[in-house]
Amino acid sequence: MANGNNKNNGKALISLENVRKIYKTKAGPLEVLKGVSFNVNAGEFVAIVGPSGSGKSTLINMITGIDRPTEGEVYVAGQRLTSMGENQVAKWRGKNVGVVFQFFQLLPTLTVLENVMMPMNYVGTYKGERKERAMQLLELVDLPDVAHKYPSQISGGQQQRAAIARALANDPPLIVGDEPTGNLDTISAGIMFALFEELVANGKTIVMVTHDKDLAGQIPRVVEVRDGRILSEEEVDQRLVQR
Repeated sequence: MANGNNKNNGKALISLENVRKIYKTKAGPLEVLKGVSFNVNAGEFVAIVGPSGSGKSTLINMITGIDRPTEGEVYVAGQRLTSMGENQVAKWRGKNVGVVFQFFQLLPTLTVLENVMMPMNYVGTYKGERKERAMQLLELVDLPDVAHKYPSQISGGQQQRAAIARALANDPPLIVGDEPTGNLDTISAGIMFALFEELVANGKTIVMVTHDKDLAGQIPRVVEVRDGRILSEEEVDQRLVQR
């Protein structure tokens, strides 16, 4: 079991350095991340676990550039996110990070094929080849037969696989899953997890937030967030023994 500061012979794709995040609330400042340092090497499959309110989602938002730290530095895929403007980060994210959400977030007015093509349209990639690439990705997730259906016409498991295809549209090095199995039945969750394992085997890096202890137990590296900090390897191992 590796901890939040894991370093090996691989190249760090993600590096957070002493990241603090403080939100202003009516009750006063709320510190959600408390000096977190966290590395993920290229090609790793990492689960982020912890109770609600521990800081997991905020940590993910730092990695994707959706949110900014109050203090500290965030580097992802060779880019210092804290030095970029919002529009720059959005364009960078479109090319470098694929995000898979719990509730799929497919646009209901677009077909499955059009949803998968959308990230390519946004950042201007694969010009003249977008439809062909989208179909290739739908074949990868075993959904070519639903390409011209709308999200409301397919199952939740199929929607999540379509969301994975969309996340892969621009061939990003990093896939981030925010509770991607949280709205799926056991069989659909298993199919999605197998897809993630295949992607890691093919060189992608995946960081996934999950509340599913059984699923987390199958992931090579588990990082536990509690009270705004990442538990050490010894703390995580001790908690696992206690369970």
